[in-house]
Amino acid sequence: MHGLFQRAARVAADRFAPRFAARLAALPLALLALSGVNAFAQDWPTKPITVIVPFPAGGGTDLVVRSVQVALQKQLGQQLVIDNRAGAGGTIGSGMVARANPDGYTVGIATTSTHAVSTGVYKKLSYDPVKDFAYGGLIGTSPYVLVANPQLKATDMKSFVAALRERPEGASFASVGAGTVSHLLGEKFKDVVKAPKSPLVHVPYRGAAPAYTDLIGGQVQFMFDNPVGLAPYIHAHKLTAIASTAPDALLVGVPTFAQAGVPGFDQTLWYGFAFPKDTPPKVVEKFNRALAAVLSDRAVAADLASKGVSATPGSSAAMQATVARDAPFWRGIAQAAGATAD
Repeated sequence: MHGLFQRAARVAADRFAPRFAARLAALPLALLALSGVNAFAQDWPTKPITVIVPFPAGGGTDLVVRSVQVALQKQLGQQLVIDNRAGAGGTIGSGMVARANPDGYTVGIATTSTHAVSTGVYKKLSYDPVKDFAYGGLIGTSPYVLVANPQLKATDMKSFVAALRERPEGASFASVGAGTVSHLLGEKFKDVVKAPKSPLVHVPYRGAAPAYTDLIGGQVQFMFDNPVGLAPYIHAHKLTAIASTAPDALLVGVPTFAQAGVPGFDQTLWYGFAFPKDTPPKVVEKFNRALAAVLSDRAVAADLASKGVSATPGSSAAMQATVARDAPFWRGIAQAAGATAD
């Protein structure tokens, strides 16, 4: 019996020893690779970082990025090179980020439009906002303000809704483009007005400037957009601010929708940084810490506030959760309205 146990032990040793030896031999290589990743993250960045902004230079998103660019360069010790890659509502540039080398030297700007609304209005999106990115953190948020042509003689939500309902010829609302947040909020507002005999008609424009012109001229009656573009016209009494989705320094005295008795309109436009999904977590964490330090600077926060943006420091996980929450929300509105974009 003792000999039988000895033979079984020898068989087991012969069978499993090579496998155990191979695993043992591979262990130093794995530890070496892990130490290499940690060393890379510790040294990163050692060269300039490309920031892909998926909208044109000089636009709202571009200006927000430039508000943090200089301070973030100081924190990271490397230059941030802005690369504007506009087109298809920001989805072209966002797709480039998703496909970029995940080495920490390419990061993109993600917004509500590119990483939430896009999932509902583009039939063929080249990226998954939830799965294809490692989020570096939010920069800030900006509310949407509902403005009306003064010819309606509306001064608050109650009189504004009444004025729209009383128009026998109906009313129209402008947007900065089909499938944008500006458009979808207008579609959602139809449920507030509930005027079946005089329906609200959407009129899309190619950007804010022509939409503002026709709104001031009375060709359309109202629209939703960010306060940074509308504030000068509001202060000049060329447009009437009815309500905002959130408080904003540029809109002192303008009530929120909740304060005006209309719940459910608390959405904001957010801006943040997004790396390709396989970027080393230590790199993303290091970037997030640098960003948090920048956004805590009073001068940076004041500069963002002058653009209608509230600095919103937070973790990478918090931004990931924001994307996961907002994508289905906007997708539902887009699908209900039949809103699509090319």
